[in-house]
Amino acid sequence: MAICAAACLCSSLQAAPKTYQVTGPILELTDKTIVVQKGDERWEIARDENTKAKSTLKVGQKVTVHYRMEATSVDLNRRRSKRKGKTARRG
Repeated sequence: MAICAAACLCSSLQAAPKTYQVTGPILELTDKTIVVQKGDERWEIARDENTKAKSTLKVGQKVTVHYRMEATSVDLNRRRSKRKGKTARRG
């Protein structure tokens, strides 16, 4: 019983991924993406049926999008430079 309680406590203490936000007018809107203008940059952010919105979204509305970064794949770079143990940088 104590082990189960300790396991539950440890898993609840794991930090959630950091959240970020971007604010600007909606340029494009589909079921899978929302594109927001921030200064001179276009921010394309994925969305799905679990994305919450307090009202119906429309192109032109100024919104603040809250998001998390999520890795979709990770590649191991095995290339090494001639310096001791340093991973080569690609430019």
